[in-house]
Amino acid sequence: MAEDQITVATWNVNSVNARLENVTSWLEKRQPDIALLQEIKSQEENFPTLAFEALGYKCTIVGQKSYNGVALLSKRPAEDVLTALPGDADDDQARYVEARVGDIRVASIYLPNGNPSNGPKYTYKLDWMDRLRDHAQHLLETEQTAVLGGDYNVIPADEDCYDPADWSDDALFKLETRRKFRSIENLGFTEAFRALSDTPHAYTFWDYQGRGWESDKGIRIDHFLLTPKAADRLVACEIDREPRGLPKASDHTPVICTIAA
Repeated sequence: MAEDQITVATWNVNSVNARLENVTSWLEKRQPDIALLQEIKSQEENFPTLAFEALGYKCTIVGQKSYNGVALLSKRPAEDVLTALPGDADDDQARYVEARVGDIRVASIYLPNGNPSNGPKYTYKLDWMDRLRDHAQHLLETEQTAVLGGDYNVIPADEDCYDPADWSDDALFKLETRRKFRSIENLGFTEAFRALSDTPHAYTFWDYQGRGWESDKGIRIDHFLLTPKAADRLVACEIDREPRGLPKASDHTPVICTIAA
């Protein structure tokens, strides 16, 4: 890794213990400075910390038994750690971890899916997005260099979906969902991938069902949102499709954001 750059990867691993060999092999190959993991499906005591420490990573974990869970792996110490999204003290779902690593604040986000989109799960998703917007506003007001990466469970636009009509009433693509996502961008955040690429049909998720991967029926739901100070340092943002084609793959694939050091 170039000394004048910082790489931050995000990856919904869909069970860190079930995919451990895939995840550690990829980290060893790509060597991101920071790796944001979602849907680790592990409590802290069952997280494979030693395997990541062997690769030079310090682990900050917000776990939950059997589902959800996020982690922040960093080669430098994670400081001033936030283990829940502010705004609802009663929310016990493990979906957010944030810390300062060097001179940037980094968050690993696992935004709620929200389906079915006509019930309480969708209401929870929208409320969570409102809380995320409020916290994002705070990061802006305090002029932080912040990188918010993760599985947002949001398809931002038609070009981010293999068949928009098929997804029109899905919680990931409903107009209200996209408006909430856009409202965060409109605060002054930059969506890293689209800031650098207008390539359509660049996906980060392919369903296990219906031969989604084999027929490239994908969606783009894993994103990086950058505050202006982070966006000024944006160098690159790429989707690495290779891990999705491996045996025992997660249904997501990593996204890597590079900023100047």
